[in-house]
Amino acid sequence: MSATEHGNGTGEFDAGEVIIHHVSNSSPDHPILELPTVFGINLSVTKHVLMIWLVAAIVFTAITWAVRKYLKQERPVPTGFMNVLEAVVQFIRDSIIKPNVGDKFTNTWAPLILTFFCFILTANAIGLVPIFDLLGAINRFIFQVPASDSHNLINNVLHGGVTATGNYNVTAALAIITFFSIIIAGTKAHGFFTHWKNLVPPGLAWPIYILLIPIEIIGMLVKPFALTMRLAANMTGGHIAILAILSFVFIFAGLFNTAIAGIGAGLLVSVPLAVGISALEIIVVLVQAYVFTMLTSVFIGMAINVHH
Repeated sequence: MSATEHGNGTGEFDAGEVIIHHVSNSSPDHPILELPTVFGINLSVTKHVLMIWLVAAIVFTAITWAVRKYLKQERPVPTGFMNVLEAVVQFIRDSIIKPNVGDKFTNTWAPLILTFFCFILTANAIGLVPIFDLLGAINRFIFQVPASDSHNLINNVLHGGVTATGNYNVTAALAIITFFSIIIAGTKAHGFFTHWKNLVPPGLAWPIYILLIPIEIIGMLVKPFALTMRLAANMTGGHIAILAILSFVFIFAGLFNTAIAGIGAGLLVSVPLAVGISALEIIVVLVQAYVFTMLTSVFIGMAINVHH
């Protein structure tokens, strides 16, 4: 993208516009597949919708293929990817789910929590790979397709970021699943009415309940909100930091009106810092998937094991 495309109308480089352009979802003006609006909801396929489908397809295909291949063996022995998958499943089950949910309900909630982990980890990891930027470079410099061609599919997918878990709508959907899972877990363990009674401890003076019940209800709603904000903010923050640091190249080039200043800033500051933050982002990818599944297990376990 040129400075004019992301400028302030005078051809100057606008770092803020560039960053927002690359971390947000593709706008309704640039859908990958335009669909009609139903009940006020635009059903067009945007970049983050495409990434959700892609991540879901990768997770489903990879795990299904590995498990089926494993089960077809006469004497099943995990090898390769299945070995890694088995280690991940055992770790999540034994270190996260079982200590929080309890032995009785481990097998009940393990599929959901493992699905969360695999989906979030894959979505986070794919967000680190500049797939569409590479396609855009090939499209622009090899096939000589101008950026102004709005009918070109590759040009349309260049609008917006690739990290679906950086979209608050996506993380909110995952958090809502956790919210209803908490209610279902408590209802399954104690019954519907007892689950709601367990929100507050019994045997307290009635004036305390006037204060305690609203606090518990607010706390129940805060849990999915915290899950939503933590995952999306962490995944978006890393990309913003990298883009801001790389913007130094264009800012210094424009400030001193010479490309040498931009190249110097890039070599001395932008590239080393961007590489360091990218390495840190790899850790964040793993940590955020772990934290979301851990908190989901904790919240579900709190609904089941009320006495704890």
